[in-house]
Amino acid sequence: MYQIFSDGGSRGNPGPSAYAIVVTKDDKVIFKGSEYLGINTNNYAEYRGLIAGLTKAIELKAENVDFIMDSQLVIKQMNGEYKVKAENIKNLYLDAKALSSMIPNIRFRNVRRTEMLIPMADALLNIELDNHQ
Repeated sequence: MYQIFSDGGSRGNPGPSAYAIVVTKDDKVIFKGSEYLGINTNNYAEYRGLIAGLTKAIELKAENVDFIMDSQLVIKQMNGEYKVKAENIKNLYLDAKALSSMIPNIRFRNVRRTEMLIPMADALLNIELDNHQ
């Protein structure tokens, strides 16, 4: 079982933005990554983190993935509980759905920022933003 922890954010909304992901397998960190995204919204950054995590899972040929984020909006949209209304997010959502369909067993969960490895992803995100100021 792979677990992917993702966080995205912006300083200002919109503002300088980035995402970070942490991938674990059998409770061991096997990958950490982040990317600066320029001036964007928080939700844009959250979705880019989701897409990066899904892409990594596909690279790893992961068949069982537990995807964990602190973004309730993104998780509820991916689980079909909320509709995607923002025009600038629709294509990202469609990309994420297409990528997630390539993973046989995937679950999307929302947790508080302080739970599990979300703080590690949050720290990577902030380092990425600090490096671009």
